[in-house]
Amino acid sequence: MLLAIDMGNTQTALGLFDADELVRSWRMPTDRTFTADEIHVRLLGYLRMYGLTLECVDEIAFAGVVPQLTREWRAFAQRIAARSIAVGADTAAVTCIHAPHPEEVGADRIANAVAAEKLYGAPSIVVDFGTATNIDVVDSDGYYIGGAIAPGLRISMDALVARAARIASIPLETPPHAIGRTTEEAVQSGAVLGTAAMVEGLVSRIRAELGAPEARVIATGGLANIVADSTNVFDVVDGQLTLKGICEIARRMRDRVPHTA
Repeated sequence: MLLAIDMGNTQTALGLFDADELVRSWRMPTDRTFTADEIHVRLLGYLRMYGLTLECVDEIAFAGVVPQLTREWRAFAQRIAARSIAVGADTAAVTCIHAPHPEEVGADRIANAVAAEKLYGAPSIVVDFGTATNIDVVDSDGYYIGGAIAPGLRISMDALVARAARIASIPLETPPHAIGRTTEEAVQSGAVLGTAAMVEGLVSRIRAELGAPEARVIATGGLANIVADSTNVFDVVDGQLTLKGICEIARRMRDRVPHTA
């Protein structure tokens, strides 16, 4: 089976695939101090929760923004004799990117674009709610062509709490009104509804630039459901989109370069 890994700045998502089927998924903190030994122990624990063993993993595919952790995951893959693939320059032959500097495009954005085109068609727009709010655009030919990057919802909230002495930590929830009746509701309106309004505005502009008013819009990422409750701009909410894109890229690489033990 394939273990797909989406290493974000804050959280790491893991998905275990049997062919194209996602059979198990987990999330854990992205800790830059993790070694291959720590990864070994963590993964072994997750698998044992479902009666699985490391022997079921014969391939590991990464999309990561933390180079030192990618190295440790590669070392772990070598330890268990699993084939390893890192989304990026090594997989450029099976992904479609039209950008001035393709090497600068984040691996998670490449995976999102691949999954969006395969599962939901082109043109399409992916909004990924993580540490940053990334908007990834796939044109009518199925190519990733760029997008937008904004501070993430939780980063914005954390910065507000840190800088505003009288605002305590407030839960990230959709408020009942745009006009907040209390301080908590007012902050939630600004953060959650404000993020939704930003996405609506950017999606409208992107659709206009694409000349594709019906381009599908897919939400993903750890905070997608919170914002999706506040807007009707999304056609689909797929929390596992990035993992599915990683799986698809690995499949394309496997078909292109036969694996030999």
